[in-house]
Amino acid sequence: MTFNVAINVMPLKDLLDPQGKAVLAGLHNLGLSNAEDVRIGKRIIMQIDAQTEQEAMNLAKEAAEKLLANQVMEQFEISIIG
Repeated sequence: MTFNVAINVMPLKDLLDPQGKAVLAGLHNLGLSNAEDVRIGKRIIMQIDAQTEQEAMNLAKEAAEKLLANQVMEQFEISIIG
């Protein structure tokens, strides 16, 4: 069975996010002063062939830990979509 898995990777909350700060400044320059904080991350969508949803989640976790996220600076969340 094929599972669609989303992996959201974001900088750790305690780390400075220079991209987010630049976007926040840009929003303020455009007059969108209600924006208070911006954090920039990435979303990876994978199709995983697995017997069960749990197996697909485990495979996605392994991919995130070994390749997709730098765990020193980033955290990730995994979900089954669709």
